[in-house]
Amino acid sequence: MTRERQPKIPVLDLRAELAEVQPELDAAWRRVSASGHFILGPEVDSFEREVAAYLGVNHAVGVNSGTDAIVIALRALGIGPGVEVITSPFTFFATPEGISSVGATPVFVDIDAETFALRPDLVERAITRKTKAILPVHLFGHAADMDPLLSLAKKKGLRVVEDVAQAFGGTCNGRKLGTLGDAGAYSFFPSKNLGCLGDGGLVATDNYEVANAARMLRAHGSRRKYENEVIGYNSRLDALQAAFLRAKLPHLDIWNSARRAAAERYRELLAGVRGLILPVERPGIRHVFHQYTVRIPGGRRDAVKSALACSGIDTMVYYPKACHQLPAYADSGSYAAAESAAREVLSLPIWPRIPAAAQEHVACALRIALNDNL
Repeated sequence: MTRERQPKIPVLDLRAELAEVQPELDAAWRRVSASGHFILGPEVDSFEREVAAYLGVNHAVGVNSGTDAIVIALRALGIGPGVEVITSPFTFFATPEGISSVGATPVFVDIDAETFALRPDLVERAITRKTKAILPVHLFGHAADMDPLLSLAKKKGLRVVEDVAQAFGGTCNGRKLGTLGDAGAYSFFPSKNLGCLGDGGLVATDNYEVANAARMLRAHGSRRKYENEVIGYNSRLDALQAAFLRAKLPHLDIWNSARRAAAERYRELLAGVRGLILPVERPGIRHVFHQYTVRIPGGRRDAVKSALACSGIDTMVYYPKACHQLPAYADSGSYAAAESAAREVLSLPIWPRIPAAAQEHVACALRIALNDNL
């Protein structure tokens, strides 16, 4: 008698999510195709109004990527050459890259070992006369420690730009992430909690002047066609991607709740497993679990990852190196907590409609892999 083979489990499967909204996506495609408006235009205007209402901000400015959202938000706030911006070394490269792209210098400070977020006490120590902004990252869907960061920014006269690429719909004390500082920078990369069928990004702010500057910067530095005031970017959100996002936005809270339910299932399945550190959710935070990222200390992470792959389970390491360990920022110092995280983190399969049986298989295989590698 042969045992039935367990199907391969990807780290992310978008098919069920897309199937739920396929009629709306098809209608969006037909609507845009018939309109003749493919860059910015009425579809983008509508999406910006709808997403601003969802976030609870006055202004939302669609751009062509999450990276450009960081760049444009910083420039719209007057951040440029000769100044410093404090940020996390444990994030995707686009975070410090955006700072460098406007001519500013990213200054790294170490992270909290549980939330992977900036430590406010270390941020305060890193402030100099050149510091003009703080760029916290809401990594994996959990909020950074915003209250002390905002208090510090107010005390020191600093700007705050939130990197919300992985946390769309998450909250801190009841407010949507990306709406607490001066501006929020969002990514709509297809794998995100709210994703395009291509690429896209957003700058959100309550400040009219910041929003107006962002709109100018995304369109070659012009408010009116052929009247370019500054050097800007070609960073306009496609109408088709805006239409797809409009179709998906009403489903986001349901999908985020489903992610949270999947995370709770993992917590129950993996409770008490030796050699495994599970993600936390601090009080007042609504974690939206863009990733379900565990820690495997003791130098065993890569062996466990390989064992799971042999069991047909895809996992990802976000990130195998902290930003200060990459060639572009190799002279930026040493940050022990970020380096430890890079050695230990492992993201398990998660998506809104992940089957319970798949999670059970992941948990079982992970237990075995950990026992085999003690």
